[in-house]
Amino acid sequence: MASFHSLYSQIQIHGPHDEGLPVKGHESPRLITPVLNRWLGKIGDPQIGPTYLGFCGIASLICGFIAIEIIGLNFWASVHWNPVAFIEGMAWHRLDPPEAKWGFSPFVPLAEGGWWIWAGFFLTASILLWWCRMYLRAKALGMSTHVAWAFASAIFLYLSIGFIRPMLLGSWHEAPPFGIIPHLNWTASLSVLYGNFYYNPFHCFSIVFLYGSVLLFAMHGGTILAVSRFGGERETEEIVDRGTAAERGALFWRWTIGFNATFESVHRWAYWFAILTTFAGAIGILLTGTVVDNWYLWGVKWGLAPEYPATYPDMTLPPE
Repeated sequence: MASFHSLYSQIQIHGPHDEGLPVKGHESPRLITPVLNRWLGKIGDPQIGPTYLGFCGIASLICGFIAIEIIGLNFWASVHWNPVAFIEGMAWHRLDPPEAKWGFSPFVPLAEGGWWIWAGFFLTASILLWWCRMYLRAKALGMSTHVAWAFASAIFLYLSIGFIRPMLLGSWHEAPPFGIIPHLNWTASLSVLYGNFYYNPFHCFSIVFLYGSVLLFAMHGGTILAVSRFGGERETEEIVDRGTAAERGALFWRWTIGFNATFESVHRWAYWFAILTTFAGAIGILLTGTVVDNWYLWGVKWGLAPEYPATYPDMTLPPE
């Protein structure tokens, strides 16, 4: 395992495996005998394993496998079990939610959307169990639970799209289908049906935080790489005992933009920007169709969008 790793001049030291902290008596054993991989060491730690699943991890994998099987077999059945057509159309296959006539009832025939409900149930169970695993692993290691709560923000967006908003509108049909291209088409259709999603202020916030996260990660990563020759990759040391690496990085950004974050605060900036990307997106989704039914008209009302002059004359429908 690498005991010294500089981002400026990369060094790998392969020695005895690191088994990690001792396992408590009532926990299941760890899996995978540790092995070292030189190529993984090029981008991170060269050691693979051991890993720990526990009850939540195993249950999560089982539920995830069931969800993938339901979705995959429905995709395959849609092309009459033709393996070539199944592979060729992988990006276009779809598993649709129930039609609007079924409302939000969980009791829907399998062929009319019931498979979608079951796939969503097991996929959601898998994700929530994995969240529990992350939370419990952090507590077992004596860590804070920042990572689990960041993941919870992404789960909130997932639930808002596929469960909470359809529940508020009283119809499963408001949820997206399973499938790559069909999901993208649903996203485009949502914007068209509700005016223009770009005028949704929470969509705007989400994009700001998304691009801001990218910028912050690039600025921070670039700064650490730039000062690694001065030991800047040892960030925890620089946080509590600021050295020449932290001073040079801070001076660079003060010279460049007039302000600098600290080695500690930049991680809080990045953490909250990433969390607010999905959280703001979830709020925007929940307001669509429930509070606001046309984001363009909402934008016109509040001065966010321009009001275009009428191009075509009013049309009168002929009598039936």
